[in-house]
Amino acid sequence: MMWFLVWNGITTTYINKMYSFLIAIATLILGYVIYGRFIDKVFGVDSSRVTPAFTKRDNIDYVPMPSWKVYMVQFLNIAGTGPIFGAIMGAHFGPACYLWIVFGSIFAGGVHDYLSGMISLRNGGMMLNDIVGKYLGRNMRIIMNILLFVLLILTGTVFIYSPALILDKLTSGLGLPILVWIVVIFAYYFVATLLPIDKIIGKIYPIFAVAMLFMAVSLGVCLFVKWPLIPEMWDSVTLSDDTLFQHFGRGEWERPGALGSIFPMLFVTVACGAISGFHATQCPLMARCLKNEKMGRPIFYGSMITEGVVALIWAAISSYYFFGHGALDMELSTRVQAPAVVTSVSIQWLGIVGGVLAIIGVVVAPISTGDTALRACRLMAADLFKIKQDSWYKIVLVAIPIFTLVLVCLLFNIYDPNGFDTIWRYFGWINQSLSGVTLWALVAFFVYTHKGYKPYYIIALVPAIFVTTVCFTYICITKIGFNIPQYYTPFIAGTVLIIQIVLFTVWFRKTRTAELPERMK
Repeated sequence: MMWFLVWNGITTTYINKMYSFLIAIATLILGYVIYGRFIDKVFGVDSSRVTPAFTKRDNIDYVPMPSWKVYMVQFLNIAGTGPIFGAIMGAHFGPACYLWIVFGSIFAGGVHDYLSGMISLRNGGMMLNDIVGKYLGRNMRIIMNILLFVLLILTGTVFIYSPALILDKLTSGLGLPILVWIVVIFAYYFVATLLPIDKIIGKIYPIFAVAMLFMAVSLGVCLFVKWPLIPEMWDSVTLSDDTLFQHFGRGEWERPGALGSIFPMLFVTVACGAISGFHATQCPLMARCLKNEKMGRPIFYGSMITEGVVALIWAAISSYYFFGHGALDMELSTRVQAPAVVTSVSIQWLGIVGGVLAIIGVVVAPISTGDTALRACRLMAADLFKIKQDSWYKIVLVAIPIFTLVLVCLLFNIYDPNGFDTIWRYFGWINQSLSGVTLWALVAFFVYTHKGYKPYYIIALVPAIFVTTVCFTYICITKIGFNIPQYYTPFIAGTVLIIQIVLFTVWFRKTRTAELPERMK
């Protein structure tokens, strides 16, 4: 009886405090089990196939590694600060970000990552630009090359500067300038990009992944222990008594503050926690190390779902930080940078020791993502210019121009007070644009390879149309784009949507009756 009264008191006190968060976590797990298995079946995994890790083994980029280690590296490669910083900024939109993280991860990001990795696996570890060229043609391959190089350079820049910000905050008592940390991380990137993948990445990154997971798990446990009052999907979301924040289902099109309307801003702000084109640049790296095709779902799709969980945890924490009992003043909250939120929350919730460990988890994630991004950039450049990476001289020859461009972006980031925010906005838009192109390549893959079968291309077509609509609308209405007034948003989005459907229908009818292109044979 006593236990019943205690439990009844707990449930009465805590009801309607984190239901949206709990439902979101459960939905992500079910998505992996049900939809992930469906995607696996549609692709047609063949565990008897010999993978490129063995057929093209060179002990530099093609190296067979244990599946658990490949999963850890894949998760760390794609995670970075994207699902953390993006979720923190996305929390300004209220619980609507839960919907995007959950459905984006299951139906867009998971499909995007899994198929990118598995198609690369089936094509000898082919890099993303070559995959796009194969299924969308030469012109799209050129566009993809431009997007990829810009994205990877920006990724290297963002993931040098953002961990340097956190380290600078953490060591403020030592009096070290932030430039010291930037130089240290930059130097590490250069070395790690040149070495064989199993020397640093294969050995140290699983440990880094544990640190990243520790951060997420420990803060997730804190959520359940503290059980804070955070906004639900069905609640009004306020930062102050007189300021109503827009959130899904409330009818407001715009929200106050600097972030703009939910559509399209939320879907670019929260990128890596839902779908990210950058992931498709990393999947081929791990496709070259996979021992068996049957591990594709837990490694590629599973890593995306894990990243979604991390994003949900930070979205929930940030909801408390912005809207709950720990809420900031509205004007202050829209100016606080994500690294400051990470530092503040980690130390306040976990104490000094736990906070330092959690922050380390946030620091190593972007560092590990940054160097693999620049590694992928080096491999793409080498393929493009036909420079075989079989000697130190040739590797350094390709790496130097890449790191020079990163250095130029870093200098802009350091000396411009709004440099981080500006770089992040461009990074977010290019990132999602890249995911859109990748999804269209996946649509073409199904159309070309599944003639006469059920219309499985729909699993890539729906997210492709949605992401493309988001990206076109975003660049039209934002200040970094054409700065068209936001009230034109529905008209722009509707027009782009209709054009895509018409163009796809025309292309699909021609493709179904045409011979297979020469590049596909």
